[in-house]
Amino acid sequence: MKSPVLVTGVAGFIGHATAHRLLDRGERVVGVDIVNDYYDTSLKEARLATFAGKENFEFHRVDISDAPAISELVRSYGITRVVHLAAQAGVRYSIDNPFAYERANLAGHLSILEACRHADNFVHLVYASSSSVYGDKPMGGAGFTEEEPAAEPVSLYAATKRACELMSHSYAKLYGFAQTGLRFFTVYGPWGRPDMAYFSFSQKILAGQPIEVFGEGRMARDFTYIDDIVDGILGALDNPPPAKEHRVLNIGDSHPVGLMEMISTLEKAIGREAIKIMKPMQLGDVTATYADVSKLHALTGYAPKVMLAEGLQRFADWYREYYAQR
Repeated sequence: MKSPVLVTGVAGFIGHATAHRLLDRGERVVGVDIVNDYYDTSLKEARLATFAGKENFEFHRVDISDAPAISELVRSYGITRVVHLAAQAGVRYSIDNPFAYERANLAGHLSILEACRHADNFVHLVYASSSSVYGDKPMGGAGFTEEEPAAEPVSLYAATKRACELMSHSYAKLYGFAQTGLRFFTVYGPWGRPDMAYFSFSQKILAGQPIEVFGEGRMARDFTYIDDIVDGILGALDNPPPAKEHRVLNIGDSHPVGLMEMISTLEKAIGREAIKIMKPMQLGDVTATYADVSKLHALTGYAPKVMLAEGLQRFADWYREYYAQR
């Protein structure tokens, strides 16, 4: 029987969706999450509740920085494939809570690397990096390509993600196991993260409260719908590089959308107009991020399908249904 896939951060937005897709295609999944209180834990518990009754799913409430516990899970289940999505997210949160990133991102990633390198017949580690490693980019021109040197990080979050890439590169060369880092560009959709702009804007618009528009609305992001992201994750997982190779791939929509356009689209999905307060750029933020995904497309056929208007409408419908039950 094929060994299960270990998915870290399974109570998180992307981990939850990835684990369900793996289960839908007949895989066994071992899910790991500490369920911290960075944002509303009831949303994380609700995500976990969607796995109830799934015979091929097992959950372990474990801190990924606990190296002995992670190694024991990998050993006991005979894990040969890992999708490592657990991390401390958020650029702005890193300004006030730096040590959370040391533990979850640096020590956590090292725990996974050590567990994988000691595993028997290990096949492939796919892990989450971030578009934040590229730093800032003015609007216009082509999207970021993986060949571009990573910029000097403008946030601690970005610095830890770049450090994880470097650790993975060294482990691939030293210990000979295949790894793929995925540089995620702004992911959105149902079951999303409340700290993301589209989510927090929705809360405030529906409550009749003003929204703060940072960067005075001049920012742009490569908004990528969750289902398209999962397509890319599984495509990468199923196509490992040769042993001893570590590769980094962009995963995004490759169509940057201005912040004001996103807000306008969200207003239409919700059916209400936002009260806007324009604010200057915050520490750690960048002007624009957007991806060149040609490498991932060539490898897997990856091609995002869900446009922003449809994706935000799906989110708005989910949001109303989810919070109506709370």
